[in-house]
Amino acid sequence: METKTLEKLEFNKIKEILSSYAITYLGKSRSSCITPMNNKKDIEKSLTQTTEAKTLIYKKGNIPLNEINDITIPLKKIEDGNFLNASDLLNMCKILKFSHELKDFFSNDINTTSFNSINIDEFVSLKPLFDNLYENKSIQKKIETTIISENEIADDASPKLLSIRKEIKNKSNEIKNKLNSFLHSKYLQEPIITTRYGRYVLPVKSEYRNEIKGFSHDTSASGSTIFIEPSSVFELNNEINNLKNDEEIEIEKILQMLSSLFFDISDQIKNDVNLIEMIDFIFAKAKYSIYLNANAPIITDEKQIILLNAWHPLLKREIAVKNDIIIDKNITSLIITGPNTGGKTVVLKTTGILMLMGLCGMHIPANEESKIYVADNIFADIGDDQSIVDSLSTFSSHISNISHILDKATAQSLVLIDELGSGTDPVQGESLAISILENLHQRNVLTIATTHYPKIKHYALVTDGFENASVEFNIETLSPTYKLLLGIPGSSNAFEISKKLGISDALIERAKYFMENDEINIENLLNEISENKRIIESEKEKILQNSKELEELKLKVQKENISLEKNEKEILQNAKQKAREILINAKEDANEIIKKLEKTNSNKEANKQRNLLNEKIKEFNNANSLSIKDNTQNQPNNKKRDFQAISAKYKNRKSNSFSRSTASSEINVIGMTVLEATDTIDKYLDTCSLSGISQVRIIHGKGSGKLRERYTKIFEKSSTCKII
Repeated sequence: METKTLEKLEFNKIKEILSSYAITYLGKSRSSCITPMNNKKDIEKSLTQTTEAKTLIYKKGNIPLNEINDITIPLKKIEDGNFLNASDLLNMCKILKFSHELKDFFSNDINTTSFNSINIDEFVSLKPLFDNLYENKSIQKKIETTIISENEIADDASPKLLSIRKEIKNKSNEIKNKLNSFLHSKYLQEPIITTRYGRYVLPVKSEYRNEIKGFSHDTSASGSTIFIEPSSVFELNNEINNLKNDEEIEIEKILQMLSSLFFDISDQIKNDVNLIEMIDFIFAKAKYSIYLNANAPIITDEKQIILLNAWHPLLKREIAVKNDIIIDKNITSLIITGPNTGGKTVVLKTTGILMLMGLCGMHIPANEESKIYVADNIFADIGDDQSIVDSLSTFSSHISNISHILDKATAQSLVLIDELGSGTDPVQGESLAISILENLHQRNVLTIATTHYPKIKHYALVTDGFENASVEFNIETLSPTYKLLLGIPGSSNAFEISKKLGISDALIERAKYFMENDEINIENLLNEISENKRIIESEKEKILQNSKELEELKLKVQKENISLEKNEKEILQNAKQKAREILINAKEDANEIIKKLEKTNSNKEANKQRNLLNEKIKEFNNANSLSIKDNTQNQPNNKKRDFQAISAKYKNRKSNSFSRSTASSEINVIGMTVLEATDTIDKYLDTCSLSGISQVRIIHGKGSGKLRERYTKIFEKSSTCKII
């Protein structure tokens, strides 16, 4: 893209903002040098990387990266076989450290079952970058434990260094012990031991300089203090200095050893630097996308621009008006008309800047269904380029730019022209403008142009491949709404605005007299169309708002249903728990009653226990009549049947006990199923027969009547049996 176009569209400001989201100087540098691409696959890959990085930020937070120092010179030293100082080694180590942490960030805890779990294989564009990072924990640990700071090496960096430093410490303590005897002397300016040029000295008052034998090393600025090294510590100071020389030699050896660790991995370090730069740059794009709430545009093979709910990224989000800017595949030229300060230029710049961002692999502030094509170049003639130096007027500068555009533009280019044909005689200006637009159209160059000239919008109305558009203007408030109306040519609204601002009706009518009737009719028609379009757009907004509210209501109802289902489940669960408790208690009661029945031969006591058991059955049935429904009802019903089976078991046991003793002349089968009752009655009758009982009383519930029907048929001819 031409530098002039980037400046016209203020793309440098976008690059500055993008750079601010990068962490390292590498990422910032790459962001500030970002340029549009002209290969579809490269653009799509870059957009995918931005999308994946955005997802990763949402899932795992920002990448673990801090600023790094330029290691170009240290790398060159390593390649030449030279050694590095402590500072350079720490900077090299930092590359290994960040490479390890980035690799760890991407791969660790990534396949979990938590809400934020992600699948590595979904990040097809980012995965190779993180996978190819070189890490060497051994070298990293060696340097981190050996070099404390660029000015300090750890004591245990080598056994020899540790030994030397211990000896230095011992000698220093010995010197301090010798000098301590001087500290309370009247000869000292202060009771301290200090150093000068690496040797321990005392701050002696100048008038007592001859009282302490030794060597004078320095004098204070005022001359009142002389720093003297007493003769008694002279040899010890020499020994310490010799030890310090040995220490420096040993440190140099350690640094050489650490430097040699990088001799065989300089290429890997270089690659890490490049990968860190790329990762930082991609995540800067992702963070900018999050700020803008932007989306990746679709890169279409068709030559079309479809920007939905698009807004200019340099405007404040809260006040930016969102527009649909659409140039479909059957259109080559979009002509935007309307009054000054109506936002026409903003539409041009928004289109241009979003195209540039998309072609750079950046997300754009527009809906995700938005589409752009791969333009080979974007040309823009926006603003006033008049030059005192070059003696160019406004018109001349515009024509100079347009001449360049006509010379360079191709069928894959995008041309943006603001106020085409302005700055000269209107009649000649609009004729020249139509000629330029016609030329670009015939060459199939995609063009967006703004203008005031009525003949241009008339030309666009009747020419295939052209489409009119306008920026809405509120006559009542005399202010633009910045809303783009596609398909509707704009009106200058000069008469209406003049009337609002106090120009008399007579003057306005006189002005209309000087216009041709066709022009008046067309202006009136355009005003009517524009007003109808405004009403339609207003209704559309209401419909969209209603749809949004309906969707929100739908989601609310769904949430409430989920809540109700949850409450219902809790109620049913509580009911089932209550049923289980009742069943357990009933079983315990039934077992207790059966035990008592087995121990008694009294019919009166048996009837008493039997009635008690029936009461328990009744209690269970009443408790079980709670609203336990659907499939959950089966479980309490099963427990009911279990309880009834206990009752039947009791009756069977009772029958057996009767056969062993005295059979009763009455049996109660209330609460039993037909099958259970039939079995019980048959056994009971057998027992009665064995006991010689000729008349019995069978007590049963109403039920379906099958039980009564069965035994009525059996005993209908018997005078000794009666069914009640």
